[in-house]
Amino acid sequence: MKKSIRKRLFSGVLALSCGAAALPAIAVTAEETETTIIYSSDFEDGDVSAWTNRGGNDTTELSVNEDNAVSGTKALCASGRSKSWNGPAFRLDDKCEPGVAYLVSAQAMGQWYTSLTVSFQYTDEGGEQHYENLASLNGNGWQEITDLKVSYTSDMTDVYVYFEGGSDNIYIDDFTIKTAPVYHPQTDIVSLKDAYADCFKIGTAVTTKELAPASTKELILKHFNSITPGNEMKPDALLDKKACLALAEEGDDENPQVSLASARSILNFARENHIPVRGHVLVWHQQTPTWFFKENYDENGEWVSKEKMLVRMENYIKNVFAAIEQDYPDVDFYAFDVVNECWLDDGNYRKAGSQEEGSANSPWVQIFGDNSFIKPAFEFAKKYAPADCKLYYNDFNEYMPGKTQAIVKMVEEINADGHYIDGIGMQSHLGTDVFPTANVYRKALKAFAETGLDVQITELDHMISSPDLFEDQAQYYSDIMDVIMEYKDNVSAVVFWGTTDDMSWRASKYPLLFNEDYTAKPAFYSITDGIEIPESSEATETEPETEHDTEDIYETTTTTITWGDADESGKVDILDVITVNKALLGKEELSKAKLKNIDLNQNNKPDAEDSLNIMKLIVGLLSVADLPLSK
Repeated sequence: MKKSIRKRLFSGVLALSCGAAALPAIAVTAEETETTIIYSSDFEDGDVSAWTNRGGNDTTELSVNEDNAVSGTKALCASGRSKSWNGPAFRLDDKCEPGVAYLVSAQAMGQWYTSLTVSFQYTDEGGEQHYENLASLNGNGWQEITDLKVSYTSDMTDVYVYFEGGSDNIYIDDFTIKTAPVYHPQTDIVSLKDAYADCFKIGTAVTTKELAPASTKELILKHFNSITPGNEMKPDALLDKKACLALAEEGDDENPQVSLASARSILNFARENHIPVRGHVLVWHQQTPTWFFKENYDENGEWVSKEKMLVRMENYIKNVFAAIEQDYPDVDFYAFDVVNECWLDDGNYRKAGSQEEGSANSPWVQIFGDNSFIKPAFEFAKKYAPADCKLYYNDFNEYMPGKTQAIVKMVEEINADGHYIDGIGMQSHLGTDVFPTANVYRKALKAFAETGLDVQITELDHMISSPDLFEDQAQYYSDIMDVIMEYKDNVSAVVFWGTTDDMSWRASKYPLLFNEDYTAKPAFYSITDGIEIPESSEATETEPETEHDTEDIYETTTTTITWGDADESGKVDILDVITVNKALLGKEELSKAKLKNIDLNQNNKPDAEDSLNIMKLIVGLLSVADLPLSK
């Protein structure tokens, strides 16, 4: 990893040196470069029937307007708006397909000045609505969005793209939704998780929407052995407001009710593929609804007492872990952020107040007066969490000296009379100005390691201002990973905050290791190419060729074919891909029955194409109805 982007000859074989089977190579091109237009309108026909307002108290009225237009003479007009969230909405799930990526383009304009947000909305299987801002439009006159990517999963309903902001008229013109080109990750490069297998877990954060395309699933299966739900296990996603209010009406407002509905797509994927999960987060001042801290869960009510909040906190934490145990007993929750971001950069605790009153405010401090709520949070988590789940304090700007000292002092004081905190999470959202320097980052990591607690890098990304700086970004990633490797005996996981640049919360700053088309960026090679290959490895520049018996496997076997079941386990999963790869490398011999199962292309021999097709079968790019493929 030192000082250069080098040794790319080894990237295709490094996985073999780690004892893992490499997936078959896939050309780095779009599988479907052609796009299909799902809906397009310039509103010249006067038809706005595909649009609606957002329901409920949304007063928006939709019509065709001839006073403002980009092309032609007409545009959609959303008038009569009384709230900023009112606006024109286009429903996706009655025109599009789940698991497919789509591109949205449009022109939009405000009545006097354009200050609009393009947003995404869906309802999860528990009936809770979720919202996400996708893009902001600001300026005089018409503003354009081009190829804004959206997707959704099969368990989402009432899926919309909508425009909001201000309360004046909104105008929309030249609105188009089309399918996005389909790309697949490179599989002829080293797997991140295999490259660091002897050091620590390599993880990624992912949101439900981000996980929808099959290609994202392929990327995760290839490179990561830890998943963090990006938003779906934060307090606002876990807390079930309707159930809380129903219980409060019966006189009990001390037993907060929770639901895992928002996280199901991610947790199901983790369960099906045996991927350990990092939970994030239980106690946090942000993304925790204000009503959670108020009497009878009334956001306009009085703040509850410290005593009542402690009861609520315990029951909330207990209920979260009970729901996990009930619904996902077979998912390995190996780590959980119990408390998040309680210290300011100067080492002082946050100010009292609600988030609506300022980003430095904390409703927890409002009730407790200081950070004294942190220790009971860990006591309750230790009481109810699975025995093998490590518990972490997590923070950003953790390398600022005042905050570093505050965190070290806090964990030492809390653990003085018992082992409640197992580790420290270093978020590591690294800035565009190459701060922290590697040396500053090293000082913080050293201080945390010297506490004797485990350390996890929990939300790693690095912003740059332009793709022209990809090489600089690569060098910086390399320098930071060098520091982490110095303390690899103290670090159990390194988690990147997202999968591809375009889906990152910092998408405009190109912060991750993979491009929008799933190709590896220079930063990827900078943290994999310099890893020392074990002396026992006999890796060469190309994979060894293995001779295979080409006698007709269909002449002498009569067993029923179970497509893709290479290990005859009765199901098709990633283990079948590994079995095929071992066979191709001469490390496993397959019976003729197994050979029949994997010969999806019916060319009478096992090859890399079979391995690829089984992977497509697993992630849904192929179905049994498509098989066998023609010779």
